Amino acid sequence: MNLKELSQALELSQTTVSRALNGYPEVSAETRSRVEEMARKLGYAPNQQARRLATGRSMSIGHVIPRSLHEMMNPVFMEFIAGAGETYSRHGYDMIISVVEDHNVEAAYREIASRKKTDAVMVHGPRSRDERPALLRELGLPFLIHGRVPGLEHETSWIDVNNGRAFERATNLLLDLGHRRIALLNGLEDMDFAARRRGGFDKAHHDRGLQTTPELLRAADMTEPYGADSALEMLKSPEPPTAFMVSSMITAIGVARAIGLCGLKIGRDISVITHDDALSFLPNCGDVPIFTCTRSSVRDAGSRAAQLLIEKILPNPDTIVSEHLEAELIIGQSTGPLPTQS
Repeated sequence: MNLKELSQALELSQTTVSRALNGYPEVSAETRSRVEEMARKLGYAPNQQARRLATGRSMSIGHVIPRSLHEMMNPVFMEFIAGAGETYSRHGYDMIISVVEDHNVEAAYREIASRKKTDAVMVHGPRSRDERPALLRELGLPFLIHGRVPGLEHETSWIDVNNGRAFERATNLLLDLGHRRIALLNGLEDMDFAARRRGGFDKAHHDRGLQTTPELLRAADMTEPYGADSALEMLKSPEPPTAFMVSSMITAIGVARAIGLCGLKIGRDISVITHDDALSFLPNCGDVPIFTCTRSSVRDAGSRAAQLLIEKILPNPDTIVSEHLEAELIIGQSTGPLPTQS
């Protein structure tokens, strides 16, 4: 199958088919979709070297991952990459992943720009104060952020879960059930997603004239031992929490372990709500899921981010694209009425 044969099957000119496959903006979305579908059906694979020469592009997208971020977010990162990779492949793009020491991030971006190794980059794990957007603008590298940098929402392109709203809704559910001593096991709060989740948790309390309890607030790398150790310490305190808000399914599993070690039953004695990234290897499913959760698929986010980067930003790097993904609130077995206090 070559370009001429594909064009004949579609009854389109070779120029139109080529432009559709290469993501040119003047080709309508409907035509592009039709061409891509026929290419998949007939097994057409464009010559990548020819595409690079024709478009002047490297036909690749870069992901520079600081080592500390990679270690902290590895499961979530891999799901995002899986979703993005499927979209890259569909559009004929390669993916370049560079895991570097934190102090080498700037050098990695400068090398990408100077050698024109990628057409654009995806930025992961934005912090509350993040210098990468300014650096990428200086280098002229088109980019999209998975997450947001506070104060730069109108100046940068991003895709993000509405973390604040998700945790506000979930906290309100616990407050509606009568809980007043609610623990928060959050991610590191210099990370933007965790800061926004803390904001939603605080807002739900503030709107009801309630105060959060400082000794029930934690922020750390979202591991299973962090969940277990923190929950054990709190549950053994003189005034234990009656509910937990948790920023990760992995951490929530640790919380559930601690609840069991204390001879308590999750959902009966202690309520738990967690954020669920819909990780493929850690399903929270069934007619009634184990955990009540705020669910937003990070794999779907990766796919959508890649699509925005290729279809919106690459044709016009000055375009500012932003998209909020709303998390579902899924009721599971891990929440229940306020336990009876003796």
